[in-house]
This record gives sequence, C-alpha cells and structure tokens, in this order.
Amino acid sequence: MEAAAGGGEGPGCGCKGIRSCLLCEGPAQAAPPPQGEDNFTYCPATGLAAGNEHSEFAGWAFPFPGVFLTEEFISEDEESEIVELMDQDDWKPSQSGRKKQDYGPKVNFKKQRLKAGSFIGLPSFSKKIVTQMKDYSVLDGFLPVEQCNLDYIPERGSAIDPHFDDWWLWGERLVSLNLLSKTVLSMSCDSEDSIQLFPSFSKEKELSPSGSLAQTSACKNSGKQRISCTSSPRLVPSKEVTVAIHLPRRSLVVLYGDARYKWKHAIYRKHIEHRRICVTFRELSAEFSAGGRHEELGKELLGIALSFQGRPV
Repeated sequence: MEAAAGGGEGPGCGCKGIRSCLLCEGPAQAAPPPQGEDNFTYCPATGLAAGNEHSEFAGWAFPFPGVFLTEEFISEDEESEIVELMDQDDWKPSQSGRKKQDYGPKVNFKKQRLKAGSFIGLPSFSKKIVTQMKDYSVLDGFLPVEQCNLDYIPERGSAIDPHFDDWWLWGERLVSLNLLSKTVLSMSCDSEDSIQLFPSFSKEKELSPSGSLAQTSACKNSGKQRISCTSSPRLVPSKEVTVAIHLPRRSLVVLYGDARYKWKHAIYRKHIEHRRICVTFRELSAEFSAGGRHEELGKELLGIALSFQGRPV
C-alpha cells in the first residue's frame, strides 16, 4: 500500500516511508489504492487453493503447499487471560496502523547483526502455548527465539503490506496465533513462473436453501473437493493468482516451504472488522542453529527466550 501524499508519522502513528494509516491520512490526501479480491481460497482439509465462484478461475484449483492451520488452538478462557496479560504492558505504535509488543533479541537487519540487548525472554503466558505446539508434527523441534504481538484495529486502518519475513535470521517456520476476531491472510507471488491449474470437481452436490442443486465452496466441501489430473491443465502467470487463507478466531497457522519462501503474505484493511491480535513466533535460521556459523550465539539467545520471564523490549 502506497502512502497518501504528505503521509507520515502523526499522533499515535508509527508510519514511515511509503506506509500510512487512517491516523496520518488526511481528508485532502489521496486514498490508498483499492484492494482487489483474492481469486482463490485455501482449503485446509484438502491443501488445495480453489478458484472463487465469481472469479475467472471458478472451477479450477491447484495444490498450495506449506500451510498448516488448526482451529480452536486455545480456549476462550485462555484467550481472555492472554489478552488481559498483554494489555497490562504498553503497546508501542507501529507502522500501517498497528501497535506492537516485541520479545526478542536486538537486530540490525541492514548490517545483519544480532545481540541479546535488553531481551530477557518470552513472556510467561507463552510457555503453555509453546508446549502445546509440540502436539503437532509440523512443529517438531520448533524453538521460538522471538515473539511479536501485533494489535490491529479497524479505526486505525491497521494492515500489513505483502512481504516476506527475513530469511537471514528467521528459520523456515512462521507460527501465528490469531486472537479476538477472524481475518484473512492474503498470499501473492511476484515470480515470473506460471502456476498449473487443474479442473476441480466435487464428489457430492447438495441442495441450496432455494432447493435447487448447487455446488458448495471448496472449504465447505472439505475432503469432497478434488482436482482432475487427467483433464487438460491450464497455465496462468503466478502474478495473476492471489490466495485467501481464512484464519478463524483462536486458530494457529504455520507457514513453511513454498508458502514461506515463494509467496508473500499480507493482511488488508478490509479484513480487519474488529480488534485482532496476532501473536507470531519465529525460530532461528540454520546460521544460528546446530552446526551453523553462529551456533553459540543461537544457543545463548534460545536459553534467554525459553526462560519465559520476559517483558516487551
């Protein structure tokens, strides 16, 4: 999202450069460009991205690897307790209308330098969350060294532009817990490659409320949705494809593999309907892990992180 002319830091606003929010966009300034609709929707039950009904890709699908999504990762009571504890600490203004709390080492991404700084660990309430992650094979061996809490509110125009998380410092798996309200993670690809689409079909059809036969969406069909690899595929430029990953309240999502390294992820304003808190955990890259060039520093930082006695830095 490009900033409106004259945008920049305003009262309670952390926007810099081209980024802006509703706090720093004045009425005389040009509005941000409209955000188009995602033309595919990811279905966790099948691992497919299926063309949306009213898009030019309706009836087509393709495998979308590198996403793990589980609903109801924590209970409503646990969610309430976590948010109450977060709100006891200060939220710092961040870019694009968000507020943040960081628990992690001091990083200079430009110079690729890293040190503990004032970091004394992840917060105590995260110990149970991290322990619970061990129940899922996709998170086998996942040891978070950093936690970032981001507070999204529609009145601030909270959003985050399409981006990749850093590859030099952070490892393959990005783990986010979605709190307080549902949202949509929008995936896009700038690659010059093409994507091979296949005709999709459903084993069963079901009656619509009007009584006529209607094919339901890919996610509502869950395991019933399939692709036909025997029919003629269709090649489309990657840049023309956007995939919506719907994140229910209290769900946990993991991005890895292609979804981590080939597809950018974003949260758009239109998908922030109520207050939403995202809790993102990151692991260290191979450079800071066993056998890596900075293994000892990695061990030191993990020891601090997993003490679970931290406050926001």
